[in-house]
Amino acid sequence: MGENVQTLPYGSWPSPIDAALAAAHDGHPEYVGFVGAEAWWTEPRPTEGGRRTLVRRRADGVEESVLPAPWNVRSRVIEYGGQPWAGADADGRALVVFVDFADQRLYRYEEGGDPRPLTPVSPVGGGLRWADPQLRLEHGEVWCVLEEFTGDGPSDVRRVLAAVPLDGSAAQDRDAVRELTDGRHRFVTGARISPDGRRAAWLAWDHPRMPWDGTELVLADVDGGTLREPRTVAGGPDESIAQVDWSTDGCLLYASDRTGWWNLYRDHRPVCPREEEFGGPLWKLGHRWFAPLDGGLIAVVHGRGATALGILDPETGEVVDAAGPWTEFEPTLAVLGERSEMGVPPPEGWGRVVAVGASPRSAHEVVELDARTGRARVIGARHDDAVDPSYYPEPQIRTFTGPAGREIHTHVYPPHNPRCVAPGDTPPPYVVWAHGGPTGRAPLVLDLAIAYFTSRGIGVAEVNYGGSTGYGRAYRNRLREQWGVVDVEDCAAVALALADEGTADRDRLAVRGGSAGGWTAAASLAATDVYACGTILYPILDLTGWGPGETHDFESRYLETLVGPLAEVPGRYAERSPAQHADRVTAPFLLLQGLDDVICPPAQCERFLARMEGRRVPHAYIAFEGEGHGFRRAETMIRVLESELSLYAQVFGLNPRGIPALELAQ
Repeated sequence: MGENVQTLPYGSWPSPIDAALAAAHDGHPEYVGFVGAEAWWTEPRPTEGGRRTLVRRRADGVEESVLPAPWNVRSRVIEYGGQPWAGADADGRALVVFVDFADQRLYRYEEGGDPRPLTPVSPVGGGLRWADPQLRLEHGEVWCVLEEFTGDGPSDVRRVLAAVPLDGSAAQDRDAVRELTDGRHRFVTGARISPDGRRAAWLAWDHPRMPWDGTELVLADVDGGTLREPRTVAGGPDESIAQVDWSTDGCLLYASDRTGWWNLYRDHRPVCPREEEFGGPLWKLGHRWFAPLDGGLIAVVHGRGATALGILDPETGEVVDAAGPWTEFEPTLAVLGERSEMGVPPPEGWGRVVAVGASPRSAHEVVELDARTGRARVIGARHDDAVDPSYYPEPQIRTFTGPAGREIHTHVYPPHNPRCVAPGDTPPPYVVWAHGGPTGRAPLVLDLAIAYFTSRGIGVAEVNYGGSTGYGRAYRNRLREQWGVVDVEDCAAVALALADEGTADRDRLAVRGGSAGGWTAAASLAATDVYACGTILYPILDLTGWGPGETHDFESRYLETLVGPLAEVPGRYAERSPAQHADRVTAPFLLLQGLDDVICPPAQCERFLARMEGRRVPHAYIAFEGEGHGFRRAETMIRVLESELSLYAQVFGLNPRGIPALELAQ
């Protein structure tokens, strides 16, 4: 043992990873693209009110924020948003269209000028919103998804494909926006136009399905500036198509889970049938797991659980993955010289693929893969060790056994600090993290919020419970009508297994989650006696209220698959809701909520707390002005982490240093 190693109780280890450091590194690059030969992307700015800026990487390698504060490049379509920008090289200068979060208008920006609005503001409901833009400079338009509110209710909304003139003539005139589809489908993605310009393809789906349940691939003829004879050519109620595009020789490409795994198809024939995913859940319009290269090769993000970046040869089915340290890639890809650049001859350096990758030792970075040589390198948002990386957690990829022998995929992060050990044989406290979604997955990447706890002597276990993506449709479907059962059981099974094997202290287990994970955390406190306390962030707490009229339109019918049709099983909605069973919650808890959250509204927390009144369960409720669903401001995230640590300190008998005490009410 080194001379500088201290023996201190778990939870009291001094750490250089404070809450401010974790907050400053929250979020990651998204929505990569090319403007000419330059790679561009969006990037978070937690210390600037949580806005997202647009970043360009110039030819000399210098990264530059394109739009100053308060510009915030972020769409609110389906509330989770989607691709918020598109760009092209126009006569040697960058021309970009983007959505600003504040008013959701579409803007045009050209180098040397100020952004100019292209779309009007609507006084109705949530207004006019735009996502997934495709520039058509030769027609003087940008084609987008238009989300238009028709009333004040969250479900008073329609979505169509629309063409916005680039000359600004629609900036004050809604009638100058041309609608390309008739609104027959509740949800649509942006259109992808074939290389010859004669066909367009997009995805569509309708309530009560979510896009990972079933989508339709719609094909239409492009006649001048209109779409004619739209017809469904693939997909359906029980087949999820996650993305559609075209090969450079005009073949239709899409990712479908018809075999139980999202695999790639070219003109409806499988090109690489494997029991792994080449697609994922379409939580944001414009997610991209593959991008076609000239000559027929396809850049792909794929994997079973963790994801890799590779080049697929559809003729042989062979995939060659990029070498490098990255263990996860986000669903965003761009290829230099794509057809979206107006048919302009590709610039020198064609064959570059840009993606966003991360690992347990590095946060998300913008990665460039040369498809010709197979070499990959970081070109943007480069990870910089803000502290000694020896303080980073060292994850273990584990598979536990749950009820009925089912597998539960989990990432276990034991306490880790190079300068501290704990006395004796007492196992450490552990916090079980339930991810949001619930159709999602906890990625295996460096997260300083996890390191904040592990470096102080508190273990973390991220559970990819049944219902998580990345493991095939059957694993995903385990949660059908079982939300609040399977997720709760799987998290508890992992927690108890860690305790039984001596990894975790049975008396010092906590549960934590946000959004759908907040539901799982709250349901776990109400339905089990496994946990000594819990942290619940922007949760769903009352199924009987969360639905049409209270939450947003995209998820307003989600519970029909997660719980069951309300008309058929109304008792199930009440039986599983923590808000209906506040009397069963006896463990202390911390409840955190954004007051501007339209997905999981504050009313859910208020009803839950009203039913807890007089029960003398120690708890704290912190509501944040100006925060929505998922916290983005540095000051918010600092308070969240410090409050959470204080809760565990009080319940577990820990002594962390320099942390403000959280006041727990009775």
